[in-house]
Amino acid sequence: MNRRTAFLTTLAVTTALTATACGGEDTGAPAKGSDKVTGSTVPAPASSAPASDGRPEIELPGDLSYTFDWPRTGDKEKDAVLADSEQSIKAVDLAIVNQNALDKAYLYYYEGEAAAETQKFVQNYVDHKAGVTGSYRFYMPEVSVDKDGTASLSYCEDQGKAFVKYLDTGKIEKTEVTAKSYVIYHTSLQWDEDKGVWVIQEIRSQTGSDKCQP
Repeated sequence: MNRRTAFLTTLAVTTALTATACGGEDTGAPAKGSDKVTGSTVPAPASSAPASDGRPEIELPGDLSYTFDWPRTGDKEKDAVLADSEQSIKAVDLAIVNQNALDKAYLYYYEGEAAAETQKFVQNYVDHKAGVTGSYRFYMPEVSVDKDGTASLSYCEDQGKAFVKYLDTGKIEKTEVTAKSYVIYHTSLQWDEDKGVWVIQEIRSQTGSDKCQP
């Protein structure tokens, strides 16, 4: 079971949570990164993103690691979408680490509906003093960029080695890997000329996706 599903299952008996990764499973769910767009299968440590261009610095603890199996496409705009999406994923985890549902890092990469749903998702962790730990793998990206300054990105996530960590006790909810450990995401992005970044406007997810199964 993936870390988000495990967290929500644990909380189901005490609270009416409907989010599974920043939104409703199958109908509206934002998501959950190395700093380089490579095809490496070696997990990259959660290091900081360059902040020289005005972007927020993303420093994550050493117990979080990310692998992005999405090589460069050779297309400048598509590669920018992939690179910005990596940082947006890390930024959500940073908000959880910081226990701040309005953390400025993710708000730099998310706007509109995506930002609102992400806030709710992070707040669930804050309310229950829960964090995240382990490793994540992202793979099978499909990206397209339109001439009107919009883009779409779909990708899979393997959450089988990522878990919820309760901050008061240090307890880690380690659970079995199941079909629900594999999640597919569909994101809609808009080019922000002022920031020079691809911003996520909408994101949907589905756990147990057949496409993402190993």
